[in-house]
This record gives sequence, structure tokens and C-alpha cells, in this order.
Amino acid sequence: QVQLVESGGGLVQAGGSLRLSCTISGAGHTFSTYNMAWFRQAPGKEREFVAGFRRQGGSTPSYAGSVKGRFTMSRDNAKNTVSLQMNSLKPEDTAVYYCAADPPPYLILSSYYRSDMWDYWGQGTQVTVSS
Repeated sequence: QVQLVESGGGLVQAGGSLRLSCTISGAGHTFSTYNMAWFRQAPGKEREFVAGFRRQGGSTPSYAGSVKGRFTMSRDNAKNTVSLQMNSLKPEDTAVYYCAADPPPYLILSSYYRSDMWDYWGQGTQVTVSS
């Protein structure tokens, strides 16, 4: 059974930085074949795509426009982890951040950015950015 556990959330002032991590278990040596992504959900809003690795799209992660240039996603296949380095944080980045996994066969591109199409999720970690 695939399980994901996030860590690293917290309270930070605007302009500060946080680093989130997500460790996946139950994937064994196949983790490197998984598409991985970060989503977030602010109070009263839908869960939205933040960043993700998609094997079909090459080795470079994609980012939501609202975080591009500020957030950096990385993965360590040897440790079965993905991370999200968040810099220049803004109050509007406040949300619960979720890690998600998409093993083969993969979601098609039109589904990849939709949170309701992903099957494997972590429990989420709260990020709060004060102004």
C-alpha cells in the first residue's frame, strides 16, 4: 500500500522561506517511475496544483503561475522523497499543502492538474504566512 507523509510546514513571515518534504512508502524500487506533485488548499477554496514532476514531460518540473520563480520542486529517488522549497512566501500562499503520487499507468495530461484525479495523497501540512 502506497503511503505518503509530508513534513516541514509551519508559520513564517511574508518574504520568508520553508521547505516541505514528502516521503513515500510502499513504492519500493518503482518510486522513480511515479509522477509526483504538490497541491494546496486554502480555506474555502478548491485544492489546486502547485508543482509536479511528470515523466512524460521530461525531467523538469512544472509550476503553477502563482509560484513560478519562487518555489522549486525536487526529488530524490534513492530516498523516495520529493521536496518543495518555497521562497519569498506571501500571505496568499497560506494553505494546507499536500503531496500526491501517480504511479503507472499515468494520468493523461488533461487529468494531471486536477486534484480529483489523483489516487494517492499525504495527510497534508499547514503553511501559514503572516503579513
